[in-house]
Amino acid sequence: MRQHYRHVLMCTGPRCTENGQQAEAMFKQLGQAIDACDGLKVKRTRSHCFAVCKEGPIMVVYPEGVWYRKVNTSAVQRIVSEHLQGGTPVEPLIFHRLGTGDVSTESPQ
Repeated sequence: MRQHYRHVLMCTGPRCTENGQQAEAMFKQLGQAIDACDGLKVKRTRSHCFAVCKEGPIMVVYPEGVWYRKVNTSAVQRIVSEHLQGGTPVEPLIFHRLGTGDVSTESPQ
């Protein structure tokens, strides 16, 4: 296993999006975006379900415990560049933080 400083889990289960197709596509895109960043030490793992199905695809970044919802193409790019590379979570996309709970009840824009 490669050395890593962050671990990203992403739900690719069938209930997040229609047959999980969008979630699987976002997981693949996440891998490509991580690999494109020379020296970025991030491990990614598929998860089957985070029990927040209607908000999917869901992505969780540890060790921070930041939960992102409704992850799409632009969200993946922002999360990789701003959070995984830059160290600053993408506030408008966060809906839950470990130890804090839900951040907002409004959907991200």
